[in-house]
Amino acid sequence: MLEMIDNKSEIDLTSKSAFSSENDTFTSRSIAALLAKNTVPFSHKRIADNYLVIKKIFKFQISLNRITNLEKSLLAKYDFNVLEYTTMQQMYNELTLLQKWSMSDDAKLREDSDSILQIRVNELKYLEASSYASISNEIYNGYKALLQYLKEISKFQNEYSYGY
Repeated sequence: MLEMIDNKSEIDLTSKSAFSSENDTFTSRSIAALLAKNTVPFSHKRIADNYLVIKKIFKFQISLNRITNLEKSLLAKYDFNVLEYTTMQQMYNELTLLQKWSMSDDAKLREDSDSILQIRVNELKYLEASSYASISNEIYNGYKALLQYLKEISKFQNEYSYGY
């Protein structure tokens, strides 16, 4: 029998539908794990390791700035939204592209790929420092996909607590 969810914020659009049971869920953590099983560029691993170490030490209690207009224009060049307006599916598609671009023969594309991932991590730090206050809608939860991806590819994943 289906259970009703009392609180809308507990709905995870990527893992369940109204007709699914506990046995057939495919969570966002599973998708992030699949992405991490791909050939992950060293630059992605380095960015993830730096993020998790800094998060463990500083917990992002310091005030961080939003991204600059130059960084926004780089995201717009590749038709990406800012993180607070990105869905999980958009983020998974973006991470897949960034992995491919990081292994490209085109040096400019590799550089842009690494820059975009660093911008995403800076956006995530800002969202965490502001307690996710700038997220306007629960559908825009691409930050969760990014966070899970970073945890999956980091060599510090076992040393870091997985609590959100």
